[in-house]
Amino acid sequence: MLILVTNDDGILSPGIQVLAERLNDLGEVVVVAPDRERSAVGHSLTLHSPLRAEEVRPGFFAIDGTPTDCVNLGIHGLLSVRPDLVVSGINRGGNLGDDITYSGTVAAAFEATLMGVPAFAVSLAGDSFSKADFLPAADFALSLGRLVQDRQLPPDTFLNVNVPPGRPAGVRLTRQGKRVYGDVVVENIDPRGRKYYWIGGGDLGFKDIEGTDFSAIQDRCISVTPLHLDLTNYRSFSQLEGWGLDQLRASAPDAGGDD
Repeated sequence: MLILVTNDDGILSPGIQVLAERLNDLGEVVVVAPDRERSAVGHSLTLHSPLRAEEVRPGFFAIDGTPTDCVNLGIHGLLSVRPDLVVSGINRGGNLGDDITYSGTVAAAFEATLMGVPAFAVSLAGDSFSKADFLPAADFALSLGRLVQDRQLPPDTFLNVNVPPGRPAGVRLTRQGKRVYGDVVVENIDPRGRKYYWIGGGDLGFKDIEGTDFSAIQDRCISVTPLHLDLTNYRSFSQLEGWGLDQLRASAPDAGGDD
């Protein structure tokens, strides 16, 4: 297998180092990752400036772009053959519930799936991030990679994996949970008397719902959530069909000017 590994914490992150080393047991690993931290950039793609790639050591390419850039450039530019698998991580901190909409780690797996390459994202929940802390997540990524190779993912589907800190108590197939956002913007005054704002500074909670990724992590289990590319909310069709949307007409511009 040829495995493309990326992340959003940057190529020097211990999580990606441990992951790449462990996945060598599965096949040839090529790392294409941002040259610095790119957390919470979501599925952004660099379109208005050139990208540069530096091979910092054999098989490790640092890109001055986003995780999505890394996957796109890796598949279509840097690799001579198409990868068999893309693995994104291991992220420092969980990517759970609504947070996945911001996550560059998850977006990289999304991009690979768009390109037709099987993919999954791996994150380590908690706040302790020594190199050894990433080992259980790396071991699980290796096992999951073998399973994806043998069984194949459903069409247009990728996996979002979250691993609890320490020794996991088990593995659960989960659905996306629901985040409870508090005062996530902190306002303060700098030494020169000017206001500044810090996004993400408040306390975050979650809804404790059985079967979700949050619930699994709370029970110290690995959460595996299947995600897919189609964002359509099919359950809303019956309600929206009663809105009479087909009767709406766009207003034509007034060609006559002011009356």
